[in-house]
Amino acid sequence: MRESIKDKVAIIGAGCTKFGERWDTGFDDLVKEAVDEALQDAEVGINDIQAIWLGTQVGSHIGGALATPTGILASQALQTNFVPVTRVENACGSGQESIRGAAYGIASKNYDLVLALGVEKLKDTGVAGLPAEVAGKWEPVYGYGGTAPGRYAMSATAYFAKYSLSPEEGKKILAEISVKSHYYGARNPKAHLRREVTVEQVINAPVIAWPLGLYDCCGVTDGAAACVMCPAEEAKRYRDDYITIKGFGIGTSPGWWKEREDYDFTWWPATEAAARLAYEEAGIKDPRKEFDLAEVHDCFSIAELIACESLNLCEKGEYKEQFTDARAYYHDGEMPVNVSGGLKSFGHPVGASGVRDAYEIYKQVQGKVEEPSRQVKNVRLGVTHNQGGHPGRFTCGIVILGAP
Repeated sequence: MRESIKDKVAIIGAGCTKFGERWDTGFDDLVKEAVDEALQDAEVGINDIQAIWLGTQVGSHIGGALATPTGILASQALQTNFVPVTRVENACGSGQESIRGAAYGIASKNYDLVLALGVEKLKDTGVAGLPAEVAGKWEPVYGYGGTAPGRYAMSATAYFAKYSLSPEEGKKILAEISVKSHYYGARNPKAHLRREVTVEQVINAPVIAWPLGLYDCCGVTDGAAACVMCPAEEAKRYRDDYITIKGFGIGTSPGWWKEREDYDFTWWPATEAAARLAYEEAGIKDPRKEFDLAEVHDCFSIAELIACESLNLCEKGEYKEQFTDARAYYHDGEMPVNVSGGLKSFGHPVGASGVRDAYEIYKQVQGKVEEPSRQVKNVRLGVTHNQGGHPGRFTCGIVILGAP
């Protein structure tokens, strides 16, 4: 019989770089920046770390010194000698995979102190979005012309049709999500896009794939984040305000949902499957009442909307009434969502995003968010959600974290 990981593993230190176009830094610099902050936060040294899990998708594809698919990427940056490094990759969920691997390394009682690390240096690839060899290549005819904005745009138009929203109504709902993301990004000193936008700016922005415009789409980013973890029973040796992992959920689609006649693009099946696993392990009965905040995968504005509904943070088809109209997803609302700025405004270095989400929950529970105007009151429990792929072809990871 499987045993729950709930409250067995603690995060005692966390670090995160400034996200953005980091032309002045290399892959190694980002790793060291995030890890140094995490180690200082935990008051431990790199020589105390017994094992490392590295989440990165693109790093080993750039070439030169980084042209390796192994954990050497972390050991060369940190100059560790023969410390085991496990490199994991699960598309946009790679960071969460590093947290999951590190947590199970602790839970297995093989290690006392480990590091989960996520990092990506995307701007140096010289292409917009993800490099083709990383994004994956479909059969040349069947997959021709398929893009992430196009797939998510299909979800947006399908959602509008299913819930009888006019194009104007639907665009305004999505615009409100982007306005909220930029509102918090402007208040986050580590965010990539630190500027507010208006509903009118979002609606009138250049179209990427209708109805998604420029401000509905996240950009790729350079950045890294890291967490130091130990057995929960030993956490008080390091600090009193640690957090613990409550549950994991991973759901991976076989890739054919978009071909099924019973799939309409308005819900994320992999997210629902992963949520069931994570909620069961954490003992979550009513996520709307039990979670104090959520960090969800908002690569596009429609992705935040459907993720919230698929995580059962609000009723399906009721996002407008329960979230947008009520402003429930702001930091002082009933269900704060992406008050970090999310992928949309904080940025999305693919392998780092899952660890950065955990960093946000960690700081929120401690009440140590850099800018008090986005601090959620009395945070005890939060959920992070990352997914890779596109609607109908997802892998999804969920981590639930909170106060011990």
